[in-house]
Amino acid sequence: MHEHHGVQHFGATAQAAEWDARYRERDGTMWSGRPNGRLVAEVAALTPGPGLDVGCGEGADAIWLAQHGWTVTAIDISEVAICRAREASHPAGASVEWICGDTLQTPFTARSFDLVSMQYPALPKAAGEAAVRRLLDTVRPGGLLLAVYHGPDDEHREHMKSQGVDPADYVGADDLFLLLGDHFTVELHAVAPRIDPPPGTPHIADVVLRARRR
Repeated sequence: MHEHHGVQHFGATAQAAEWDARYRERDGTMWSGRPNGRLVAEVAALTPGPGLDVGCGEGADAIWLAQHGWTVTAIDISEVAICRAREASHPAGASVEWICGDTLQTPFTARSFDLVSMQYPALPKAAGEAAVRRLLDTVRPGGLLLAVYHGPDDEHREHMKSQGVDPADYVGADDLFLLLGDHFTVELHAVAPRIDPPPGTPHIADVVLRARRR
């Protein structure tokens, strides 16, 4: 299960290097290998189509989507993560288009996805609102944006600041909500209990933003 809390530097090269270093700190995988529970709950009943997994990490969500009939494009800034995701997809029999790159600098085609999933994303505000809006524009009319963030946890926020990362530097659920404008109908924007968290996870609540393009 991947949870991109953020990185200290906003430049894509620096971000990639820092995430690669984090992944290399572990001999095995960083995340649990299980899809995020909120994604499974929100998407299980949808008709599969083209989907984009933003910040895919080691690929558990993308693999699950592909196994359930979605045509998946998955992107992450870490080459180490993408290599692990690609390797994990083979025994799972999942066909996924894996992209190593900066989500906010990658030119995806507008109105091309029925689902854009952002599970605990780290989108730097420094990239600018226009870049985030371009990402939102990839959702087709009738398509779904599902963004999940860690719930309001002061202890977690202070921990991240102690690591040199200020969550305020990244696009949060409220920021994303404001950028939706009149193009989306918001179906859910609320704090909700975390579904099927990995053992020992310190985060017990999520902020869920589910919106459908008009």
